[in-house]
Amino acid sequence: MNFLKPPISQTKVPQAKVDSTYRRLRWQVFIGIFIGYAGYYLLRNNFSIAMPQLMHEGFTKSQLGWAFSAVSIAYGFSKFVMGTVSDRSNARIFLPLGLILTAVINLFFGLVPILTKSLGVMFVLLFLIGWAEGMGWPPSGRVLTHWFSISERGGWTSVWNVAHNVGGAFMAPLATAGIAFAAAHFAGLKPFTGAFIIPAIVGIVIALIAYSLIRDTPESMGLPPIEVYRNDYPNQEHKIYEEELTTKEILFKYVLNNKWVWLIAFANIFVYFVRYGVENWAPAYLTEVKHITLAASSNSYFLYEIAGIPGTIFAGWVSDKIFHGRRGPAGFVFMLVVSVFVLLYWQANSMIMINFSLIMIGFLIYGPVMLIGLQALDSVPKKAAGTAAGLTGLFGYLFGSVAANAIMVMIVDHFGWSVGFITIFVSALLAAGIFALTWNLRGQEASK
Repeated sequence: MNFLKPPISQTKVPQAKVDSTYRRLRWQVFIGIFIGYAGYYLLRNNFSIAMPQLMHEGFTKSQLGWAFSAVSIAYGFSKFVMGTVSDRSNARIFLPLGLILTAVINLFFGLVPILTKSLGVMFVLLFLIGWAEGMGWPPSGRVLTHWFSISERGGWTSVWNVAHNVGGAFMAPLATAGIAFAAAHFAGLKPFTGAFIIPAIVGIVIALIAYSLIRDTPESMGLPPIEVYRNDYPNQEHKIYEEELTTKEILFKYVLNNKWVWLIAFANIFVYFVRYGVENWAPAYLTEVKHITLAASSNSYFLYEIAGIPGTIFAGWVSDKIFHGRRGPAGFVFMLVVSVFVLLYWQANSMIMINFSLIMIGFLIYGPVMLIGLQALDSVPKKAAGTAAGLTGLFGYLFGSVAANAIMVMIVDHFGWSVGFITIFVSALLAAGIFALTWNLRGQEASK
């Protein structure tokens, strides 16, 4: 895996050109990780578009749902495991490589009909997709920590985080267009295969573009560290950890024994429970309890998702400009206000109040989701950023997301929607409380 090793620059940029080179490359690498990460979301959930036609092939909803769960399971583990690999790798290669692997697996789904005949085979392929998808976040975090300093990182990270909304938004129409194209031009293949083939081809093109734009670190380009360039350090000692760390050092010295990373990881469980507890069950709750049509509930769901885009950017701005690089206060305020709108959403009877509450929950919840990943990046040396963010992601997906699906449905079935909403409300307060414990944390130290 030597080709994945971080590159070492043999030349230094002349001092007179440092500023102009930094400005140009910062925008270049940011665009690279933005479109690259959006590409991952073009290829993560294509199976959902193919599911209706697979049901006509004889599979049940529960069978396909079980197979589809492989993506989330694999993604949770991969985000942590591949995070440890990415911390010792070249982000310019690592991010596009994961995207190409995801695209290739999607191509197999589309071009080899026998693979969609077996539930077990589909589970394995979806697990591999989830694992390859875990190669997107960690190298992006590596780039963000190396090219953007702590006092500005919130704003840049929040805008980058919108890439998953962009990729997710384009996935469905692209996959649907792929199905129509396959029906007209791919003789011998089922039409649903186009949901995998066309997005995969687009994903490979995006991966190549991302490779042409991304650069691993400023030092690999002959530039000084970002902390020196901006005179903005994450600790009082002005230590910037430019030497590469071993996997053992990353895990046992800077991540697993870091109390802040563990606190943030536990907070992520409750943040994800609120996010997916509302997001995944909004259509069912609105149609079953509020007796709203499926079309109207779909519109409400759309508003919830769209509201997350400005909310994420606003959260990053607040943590940078108002709290000066401290993410805990911003997360506390956002989750506290989320809890209020969860109650309003639960008790609302008019369509106006229901939509307003959902919009505000969407606006507020995606900020803390982003802030937790950002706080993980801030809390460790930048050479360990991918591993720290991966650990928080592991907790969020395996415990928060799974709980929102499995535990939430048991609560609602046995105790009703009221207890379900009380659980979501309490989860929001617990997340706010944990964020409050990190109130003074800025970078790798808690200010006194």
